Amino acid sequence: MSLQFIIGSSGAGKSYFAYERVIRESMEHPERNYYIIVPEQFTMQTQKTLVEMHPGKGILNIDILSFERLAYRVFEETGGDNRKVLEDTGKSMVLQKMVQQHRKELAYLGSQMNKPGYLDEVKSLLSEFMQYDIREEDLEEMKEQAKEQGLLEMKLQDVSVLYEAFSGFLKERYMTGEEVMDVLLKVLPFSRKLKGAEFVFDGFTGFTPIQINVIRELLIIARKISVTVTMDEREDAFAPGKPHQLFYMSKKMIRTLAELTKDLDEPVYLKPSGRSRFAQAPGLQFLEKNLFRYRKAVYPGNSQETEMFAAASPLAEMRETARRMAEMVRTKGYRYGEMAVITGNLEEYGRLAVQVFEEAKIPYFIDEKHSVLMNPFVEYLRAAMEMAVQGFPYESVFRYLRCGMSEVTREQADKLENYVLALGIRGYKKWSEKWVRIYRGMEPDQIQELNEIREVFAEEVRGLAQGFGSRKRTVEEYCRILYDFIVKSQVWQKLKVQEKKFAELGEKAMEKEYNQIYGIVMDLLDKMVEILGEETVNRQEFRQLLESGLSQAKVALIPPSIDQVMVGDMERSRLKEIKALFFVGVNEGNIPKSTQTGGILSELDRDFFQEQGVELAPGPKELMNMQRFYLYLNMTKPGEKLILSYSDTNAKGEGISPAYLIGSIRSLYPKLEIEGGAGVRPHKNSINNYCYPENPEAGIDLFLEKLVQETEKEHEDIPEQADETDAMFGELYSWYLRNPEYRSRVQKLVQSAFAGKPEDIISQSVAKALYGEVSPYSATRLERFAACAFAHFLQYGMKLTERVEYEFKPMDMGNVMHEALESFAEEVRKRGMKWTELTEQERNEIADRCLDNIVADYGNTVLKSSARNEYMIERTRRILRRTVWALQKQLEQGEFQPEGFEVTFGGGRIDRVDIMEDQNKVYVKVIDYKTGNTSFDLVYLYHGLQLQLMIYLDGALRVEQKKYPDKEIIPAGVFYYNIKDPMIQEKIDADVEAVSAGLMKELKMNGLVQADPELVYRMDSSLGSIPVAFNKDGSFRKNSSVADRTQFAVLGRYVRTKIEKIRSSILEGDAEVSPYELGKKNACTYCPYMTVCGFDRRLSGYEFRRLKNFSDEELWKAFDREAE
Repeated sequence: MSLQFIIGSSGAGKSYFAYERVIRESMEHPERNYYIIVPEQFTMQTQKTLVEMHPGKGILNIDILSFERLAYRVFEETGGDNRKVLEDTGKSMVLQKMVQQHRKELAYLGSQMNKPGYLDEVKSLLSEFMQYDIREEDLEEMKEQAKEQGLLEMKLQDVSVLYEAFSGFLKERYMTGEEVMDVLLKVLPFSRKLKGAEFVFDGFTGFTPIQINVIRELLIIARKISVTVTMDEREDAFAPGKPHQLFYMSKKMIRTLAELTKDLDEPVYLKPSGRSRFAQAPGLQFLEKNLFRYRKAVYPGNSQETEMFAAASPLAEMRETARRMAEMVRTKGYRYGEMAVITGNLEEYGRLAVQVFEEAKIPYFIDEKHSVLMNPFVEYLRAAMEMAVQGFPYESVFRYLRCGMSEVTREQADKLENYVLALGIRGYKKWSEKWVRIYRGMEPDQIQELNEIREVFAEEVRGLAQGFGSRKRTVEEYCRILYDFIVKSQVWQKLKVQEKKFAELGEKAMEKEYNQIYGIVMDLLDKMVEILGEETVNRQEFRQLLESGLSQAKVALIPPSIDQVMVGDMERSRLKEIKALFFVGVNEGNIPKSTQTGGILSELDRDFFQEQGVELAPGPKELMNMQRFYLYLNMTKPGEKLILSYSDTNAKGEGISPAYLIGSIRSLYPKLEIEGGAGVRPHKNSINNYCYPENPEAGIDLFLEKLVQETEKEHEDIPEQADETDAMFGELYSWYLRNPEYRSRVQKLVQSAFAGKPEDIISQSVAKALYGEVSPYSATRLERFAACAFAHFLQYGMKLTERVEYEFKPMDMGNVMHEALESFAEEVRKRGMKWTELTEQERNEIADRCLDNIVADYGNTVLKSSARNEYMIERTRRILRRTVWALQKQLEQGEFQPEGFEVTFGGGRIDRVDIMEDQNKVYVKVIDYKTGNTSFDLVYLYHGLQLQLMIYLDGALRVEQKKYPDKEIIPAGVFYYNIKDPMIQEKIDADVEAVSAGLMKELKMNGLVQADPELVYRMDSSLGSIPVAFNKDGSFRKNSSVADRTQFAVLGRYVRTKIEKIRSSILEGDAEVSPYELGKKNACTYCPYMTVCGFDRRLSGYEFRRLKNFSDEELWKAFDREAE
């Protein structure tokens, strides 16, 4: 009948007072029932506490329950409701189905529902409406009130469609967790056990309207209800509070409950006493009295109970936390179970805690329900579903194969991947057919092995591929197909093997996860059949239903054992009595946490409802104020020590600031120092204190730190100076060397720290075996060696090639252009025509036919595989037409005629050789087609980086000499023709001539021409296609690229000498990592081997080979001097 509040600040002993009173009275009145109602996560801990406090060490007439457990206890007695409870997973699936059915009616939400996490937002809003007792008719009323608010009205309209559909689907069959309280309300009056019982509500910071209704009913039938309230005993309990005040939630709770009854007992106010939590910790008692209060006091002395430290990164921060914990256990007699870690960013710090505590062998318990989505079996299922629904694309097939649950091994999957990438295998049909095609660079005998692996995979997923065809099925049929697939894949047996492994390793959490996961997935499939089995859906809808179910499934946690450090979230985790609390990650962004959840109802929407008198869950503003209250509750949990820490950088290495809380604490304790952590370089606010490591793993960090310093000294030639850490470093090193577990690891670290560039030399016999003969005509190869000997070794010695991929790259475009031009020239020759005589129509017709033939045959039909590649074909067609037009124009301007295309000599192939016969002389011109922007440069030629044109010229001269043995063969010039598609700027009404002239200028060749004015004009009378210009007096302009016959001869001799030098270096075994650098260019820029060669300028010995630049005069002198 009566209601009493037990009021006291955090740590004042409210729970102790209430429990002691219940125990005393329960012994005096054994016939009466006593119920202690606590939040769900406290039930076990509270039971333990009561048993320990009870003189008889047993609690017969005292029951510890949560609201939900209370409901089931009453249902056991009264019968309750025969509907099944639909928990979170089922709720998600039903809601997903309702969205699929009613998508067209959802004007606002329809388009949003595919966003990840959006279904959860809708579900949490419906749950909120149910918890806050908002029914469908209330929603209609709210919709009316929101007529002026267009967007809000749309949202409510959509939500009411889903609410109605959701409720309609559940009617008579299921009830939600929120409705359990509704049912409880109806049956409470019939419970005999609760009549005349006494209740204590402990550990609550507030109640939802439905819970308030339950308390209202209990007040009618119970003898007495006591409620503990966390609030400073100096506050006026019944005065209305302001939202920004620390105890606003407590005052709101008191006022709400007080309105339920007139029978209010005098509240119990508990002042701090010898029994309170901080009796032995004056510093923490001071913190409790002053934290987040307006009256600011200052702690006079040095607080022994409060510490603060900063670290360089979150990882360093967690390592320092672990070090301090181990030290406290070792030196102060603490147990791990008496310590806890809380944070505002459990996602990041929880992950780090696992890593660091495992290293340090500290037992721990992460207080968060573990999602099943990262489990390999669930990932395997999701990948299999994605693969079947999307038609077996490359990405999902290999996601599936890499889960470790398929019969195809990791190594076999890699082999398959190379083939699939090279040939663009997509779709189950291609996987089910025998493979016969072979890609460039593939060994032909590999195809049989690949087919064997393909058959294993195709057989494994055949049922899925056939079952998930395009026709619709019922949810039950799809579930059966999936179940058969799981059984066929022997998943259960594979999971048991893993479970056994984890058991042997002592990894209890993983062992339990693998023990549960098969059952969780089977339960989910059973639920889908039970709830939605008759529904007809397409494969994509079924996949969405399964995904929404899996995303809600959670692995149950192993309850914390007695001696484990609890790691939790500053809001969600409810800490038990502990001695020391580490509050980590006290940085901006973590504290206060962002409360903008991005839910369906905005802050303005919530304000609007508040004005209409509708109570909803707390919005962002209220949540921000609630955060402070949770901070206060957690920071006042430890009885002996509070350690706060923050990091200077986040996980990405970006600088971040400490949170406002650091400043608040420092203003309360002005003498509090911020320390630097162990092995952390002195922090700007810290004292230089390298702390001794508490375990071998932490010592590794310190050891590395010192190694880095030593290597820096060596690189920068800093004189040796004794350092206070040297002795520790030496001690650590000798300990690791004595310990077999760490010896080889530490030796490798030292070796790596002082590693330099290795001697990249292979013996002559190895070089001979690797390379055989090196052709003097293989220009590309010789240039590769001149650029970097190691790149040459990898390409021509180790035969390393980049993975062949089924796509059209710029390099492929070059190959197509070369083939098309060769084919064009061959076609013109076959028809007995001259280039200069072709009409535009003939030219285009031949060019198109040549390109079409090549495209049909090129690279496993990759060119027809996508719209982008189709476009690339058309672009190539345009450039090809432009190129043959330009080449024809250039030939029309001179007397040279094409003598041959793709002319072979020695070991090389020249794109084109033109000649001009003049009595007893033959002039030879060599042209090489390039799809890039290549410029002829004599400095590059000098250094061996551009030998191609001169090698080709030498080859062409020999070929022509054989053809014309009685004539003198004279070099006329060497040229690069850059195949491109220039854009030119001309006025809109410019004539064809002007446009043509502009294009010809853009398509001008570059290279070296013989310095003979008459020959130049006979080569191109307009000078439009060659890099030559004349002054008025007939002399060559300075920017003309010309050389006389003697200079051409010198160049020929120089190139032959250079080739011999390169060939002998190759065969002597030179494979040094020494990329060239010339001006702004270097060998590494487009090198495919950059990631494997180990070139790192931070390591000693690795430097670019800087090549000398010359003036023209110096250059010709050098050629003269070095040409033999």
